[in-house]
Amino acid sequence: MSDKHVKETVEFAAANPDVEQPYAELGLKANEYEQIREILGRRPTSAELAMYSVMWSEHCSYKSSKVHLRKFGEHVTDEMREHLLVGMGENAGVVDIGEGWAVTFKVESHNSPSYVEPYQGAATGVGGIVRDIISMGARPVAVLDQLRFGEISHPDTARVVHGVVAGIGGYGNCLGLPNIGGETWFDPSYQGNPLVNALAVGVMKHEDIRLANASGVGNKVVLFGARTGGDGIGGASILASESFDDTKPSKRPAVQVGDPFAEKVLIECCLELFAAGVVEGIQDLGAAGISCATSELASNGEGGMHVKLDDVLLRDPSLTPEEILMSESQERMMAVVTPEKLDEFLAITGKWEVESSVLGEVTDTGRLVIEWHGDVIVDVPPRSVAHDGPVYERPFTEPSWQAETRANTVEAAGLAKPQSDEELRATLLELLGSPNLCSKDWITGQFDRYVQGNTALAYPDDAGVIRIDEESGLGVAIATDANGRYCFLEPSEGAKLALAEAYRNVATSGARPMAVSDCLNFGSPEDPEIMWQFAEAIDGLAHACEDLAVPVTGGNVSLYNQTGQTAIYPTPVVGVLGVFDDVSRRSPSGWRDAGQTIYLLGETAAELDGSVWADVVHGHLGGVPPKYRPEAERELADILINASRDGMIDAAHDLSEGGLAQALAEAVLRFGTGARVWLDEVCDRDGIDLFTALFSESTARAIVAVPRSEEVRFTDMCTARKFPFARIGVTDTGEDGNATLELVDHFTIPVAELRETHEATLLKHFG
Repeated sequence: MSDKHVKETVEFAAANPDVEQPYAELGLKANEYEQIREILGRRPTSAELAMYSVMWSEHCSYKSSKVHLRKFGEHVTDEMREHLLVGMGENAGVVDIGEGWAVTFKVESHNSPSYVEPYQGAATGVGGIVRDIISMGARPVAVLDQLRFGEISHPDTARVVHGVVAGIGGYGNCLGLPNIGGETWFDPSYQGNPLVNALAVGVMKHEDIRLANASGVGNKVVLFGARTGGDGIGGASILASESFDDTKPSKRPAVQVGDPFAEKVLIECCLELFAAGVVEGIQDLGAAGISCATSELASNGEGGMHVKLDDVLLRDPSLTPEEILMSESQERMMAVVTPEKLDEFLAITGKWEVESSVLGEVTDTGRLVIEWHGDVIVDVPPRSVAHDGPVYERPFTEPSWQAETRANTVEAAGLAKPQSDEELRATLLELLGSPNLCSKDWITGQFDRYVQGNTALAYPDDAGVIRIDEESGLGVAIATDANGRYCFLEPSEGAKLALAEAYRNVATSGARPMAVSDCLNFGSPEDPEIMWQFAEAIDGLAHACEDLAVPVTGGNVSLYNQTGQTAIYPTPVVGVLGVFDDVSRRSPSGWRDAGQTIYLLGETAAELDGSVWADVVHGHLGGVPPKYRPEAERELADILINASRDGMIDAAHDLSEGGLAQALAEAVLRFGTGARVWLDEVCDRDGIDLFTALFSESTARAIVAVPRSEEVRFTDMCTARKFPFARIGVTDTGEDGNATLELVDHFTIPVAELRETHEATLLKHFG
């Protein structure tokens, strides 16, 4: 122990106010450092400074986003609260799905670490979000991932892609959790700032819900799980608060190192602790480590906490107290346990060979006090660390280029459209094989989608579906979506469309949409134009949640996603949870049987701005995104859910990126059954040409396969609801099993050619 750490006590700090401290290197601004001094009435100790630096980072404190995130609460109606058991503010939201069951789910980012060290960055992203689910008292049952990479042919993209995909698969597969969906997108805007967002789902009974608080004076504070090491130190304060600068290696701290087998044991240990009733409060250790766990538990409780840092079990005995407080070593949890149940708690952790140490106890002082070798090195009001940090109302202004970009529509740019049947055929194949519409089997094939035996649907279906109760068939569907191109054009509308697509995907599977978790990925909040994008996106998402009656239960904000002055596209990822009474009634996204009728639900307009066609064929981004149609989305969802439940449809696929052409191709490819399609009626009804009918990205649309015996019942339902529908084709296995996708009187593409085009792209670049 050095002299520095003997002297850096609270007493020494109070007696030596003029000692210079490296607050800027820890990510704090000068005004924030002064605010800390005012709170404490003295300068902070080095340990206190370390705690405030990580807990006041953007990642932990939401200091630039709080004022806007409040909009979610302002737009919650009684209808939205009906099934909400735990909302924003806890480790994850919890939803009542019936029969005494509850589901918790949340999405979070691990973006910057996944650029620095792709494998461990992605792996520990999965581990971290799974521990959030455990800390709510739930058993994790599934994960999903939402990935954004740079230009597919850029030399560095392969490094990031291989590492991230291997990290997600390596960690999730070892945990025995099915990866049931997500999305992958390539664009140059993410070149230096890939997005790795991970979502986890857990299940529990209502009575098993656990919250993160430290109540009950005299209750013990126990740290258990992996030992604390030097990995991830400063991750929350630096990686989430600064853009990368290659000249400053201090901005690239060590990325956490994950051990999925240790986490698997920790999951089972926690579930036994919960079942035994020996836990009063619990918190996972992720971003900010012990700093976060102690301050948040104490802040959420009734009093204070006294901890001896000496009792933390270490992998590296040379760690300083500041490093112990800031370490983000994985697979750790902190519990609050009554004294009379401590022995039983330790017996259970011992049974699982999970190391535990009693660090201290809950007090009534209203202070978080931490000792190191007999000296008090932290003495702070816990709320000032965990919840009452700085709040910024940062200036924001519409970007100077927004109006010009908005005016640069597909029509204004004069983009050439395919005219002949051969050109239409070639365009369909070009889009089907493009990086963002091609098959992602090379990625998802590295993930176990069916482990545990409860996966009812998974990629490439529109939503992932998990059975919760074997007897009743009760289950949930999850879909995640985002479109950075739409959000770049109009952030508010783009955020609405992200929610609408995820909502539609859940309904397409047959589940009733019920709740939302989001991960808001943006550039620097210190740029007024980026802040405008952020504020607009939240405003749009909050209104859309109210429109569609699905509350935000929690999520994550990830800022400073930019390299120099170049920010990523604004990318709010939206995850929607839906509920099935019986997952046996689910609808896959493709048809199996020949002779069924294909119906197009919804209306099509000339909406090609921001489309995949404009991007792939012309490299164009301008205009306004497709119109958001909340009333039509809700009506479409009701039709899809009722038709699935009542056996009127055998398959359903939403229409989104790539339009009808992409949806038809994917539905054909799902099980290899072809289709004969005609679109004259749709073109005449909607006043559009064949190109627009195929490639428009108009919203609130889906295609369904209806058995002949159910056509009258299905069309009567649509007619009664006054929802537009058109009979556009029939499913067909083809002659001698040689199935095709045929656009009658225009062109035919063999399913084998569709599949080869669809599957070749990622193999070419990464396989």
